[in-house]
Amino acid sequence: MVRAFAPGKCILFGEHAVVYGHPAVAVAIDSGVEVELTESNSWTIEGLPFLSERHPHISHILNDVFDYDGEPLKIAIKSDLFSAAGLGSSAALSNAMGAAVLQLTNPKAELDSIELARIGHAAEAKAQSGRASPTDTATSALGGCVVVSGEIIAGTKHVFDAAMETPEGRRKWSICKVDLPEDLDAWLVLGFTGVGSPTGDMVAGVAKLLKKDSSKHQDMDAIARITNAGLTALGAGNLEAVGMAMNACHERLQNIEVSSPELDALVEAVRPHALGAKLTGAGGGGCMVALTQHPQRVAEAIEVAGGTPLISRVGVDGVRILQ
Repeated sequence: MVRAFAPGKCILFGEHAVVYGHPAVAVAIDSGVEVELTESNSWTIEGLPFLSERHPHISHILNDVFDYDGEPLKIAIKSDLFSAAGLGSSAALSNAMGAAVLQLTNPKAELDSIELARIGHAAEAKAQSGRASPTDTATSALGGCVVVSGEIIAGTKHVFDAAMETPEGRRKWSICKVDLPEDLDAWLVLGFTGVGSPTGDMVAGVAKLLKKDSSKHQDMDAIARITNAGLTALGAGNLEAVGMAMNACHERLQNIEVSSPELDALVEAVRPHALGAKLTGAGGGGCMVALTQHPQRVAEAIEVAGGTPLISRVGVDGVRILQ
């Protein structure tokens, strides 16, 4: 029996603008997905028969990556992430599965977080008809603070490049990291609206808006500038500046119509107790995130406003084997 864990992620800056070549900044969070593999007499997942067509990302890892031909497996999955909320639950599952199968088939092998990020990215693309950004899988695999962009961002450490053939053509990304101060005195508190975040619909809606109103490209450019400023502040441990950038980013995301009344209500509810707050992910539902030195107060404010809170440190370790 082997167990592996991979964290979820939270985008601090750059959502939607990343689709147009601008950088996105994401951090790994405490909550994530645990996968347990046990040899068995039959293939099962969560107590039900394992059907490869219903789990294309897991099938890709087992068959295409590892060419697994061992005993049937009992696959158990535990997740403390909100589903369909923009926290990278699918990517965390792919990364944890990759790590668990590697440990099962080669117990002496050391985990290579970059290789696991690549495996997870390919698995996500398999499940998403060839379309998948490496943001979620890279952040979950590498941990810490990850920057994904069309080019290497100044002031970051380049880790690896990713490329993929998509239905729209070949896409390329640079994945970089930023070292966070060890004494960072702040927490992230995520607030789930209870409404699923329809990523594809939101991305398509932004594309339609930009085509209809070219002035909205100014908001995309502004998000890129805010992202760079927020990233610099984060690396320097300037929490007040990070919070200001988060607030400014939320206003721009409102301008491109990806927020919602539920998200705005949670953001407003936490502002008195937070350094900054914004929606995180595609929007339209899902989660908001607050940076704060008073996590319990923010969590209580989210509950009072009708959301479900989740408290995390900023930029935790990436995928790992559990003993």
